[in-house]
Amino acid sequence: GREALALVEQHWSPRIYTNRVTRPSRRPIKMPLRTRVTDLLKIDHPIIQGGMHHVGYASLAAAVSNAGGLGTITALTQRTPELLRDEIRKCKALCQHKPFAVNFTLLPSLAPPDYQAYADVIVDEKVPVVETAGRNPGQWIAFFKKHGITVVHKCVAIKHALTAEKLGADCISMDGFECAGHPGENDVGALVLLAKAAEKLTVPFVASGGVGNGRQLAACLALGADGVNMGTRFMATKEAPIHDGIKKALVNGNEHSTTLVMQSLGNTERVFKNDVAMEVRAIEEKNPGKIEAIRHLVSGENYRKSFQETGDANSSVWSAGIVMGLIDDVPTCDELIKRMVRDAETIIKQRMNSLVIPRSRL
Repeated sequence: GREALALVEQHWSPRIYTNRVTRPSRRPIKMPLRTRVTDLLKIDHPIIQGGMHHVGYASLAAAVSNAGGLGTITALTQRTPELLRDEIRKCKALCQHKPFAVNFTLLPSLAPPDYQAYADVIVDEKVPVVETAGRNPGQWIAFFKKHGITVVHKCVAIKHALTAEKLGADCISMDGFECAGHPGENDVGALVLLAKAAEKLTVPFVASGGVGNGRQLAACLALGADGVNMGTRFMATKEAPIHDGIKKALVNGNEHSTTLVMQSLGNTERVFKNDVAMEVRAIEEKNPGKIEAIRHLVSGENYRKSFQETGDANSSVWSAGIVMGLIDDVPTCDELIKRMVRDAETIIKQRMNSLVIPRSRL
């Protein structure tokens, strides 16, 4: 009758053309977003928690994986390969038989860690997915693939992505200029980077850098990505094993709360804008290319203390992304992922669908 017709008209009203995203928080997710990445990684939702130094521990990785995403332990946060083994086993115990990953980053260093020993632990513990990053990954992509491990390689340029694809990477994580940490030296934002990746790559790829909500998840899927990778946004969750003072800084910050350091070294890093970061910039301006002039300020041990001990966001140089402009709460990983998927589904099924006008048959 008229009541049923009114309900239909109400549901399909022009309100869906607005920018507001309906959030049916009590409605279960009936139709998870299925992509090449969910199939490849055997996860429920196309959302990955990327590797993060002094953040990517078992507790966070398990929380993300149990929520249907892919959580990631950061290998080199563990001081020794055997400590990594302990962390992997801890994650297995927490993970409810869900897949998780280990981040394996190749760092430029005068005294590199024993990468082979770390890689052997990953293989011994039968970790299903490895996120590789850094220079010259070919040896390690081949090694992990030989042992049946799925490899997601993170890179910041299309040419590097194509090389990783040729080397056998199963998936690419395309890191845009918006990202926390190392965005590369070319300053290419996600809008161009993702669209070009969709044209050039054959393997699945995920969007990384600046992502924090369901609206962006829908946008990344529209640009051709098969999912998203998030770091900074997962730092501002209840399960993130960092001090509440850092989480508060992320909530209080905005898209203008980062700066770039180490540009003169060709190793640019996007970090939280504070007095220490600005001091690094000032020193670099006077002493370009001299790591010894800033080493005492950019030491990883400094921000380990900020994250794990003091919670003082202003006492060290630490990676953070401009996604801070979209962080206004500290939910659980489960709440965050479910909210993102619901919002993306609403946009895809309602707003985007409503923009397509059926062609006249005349």
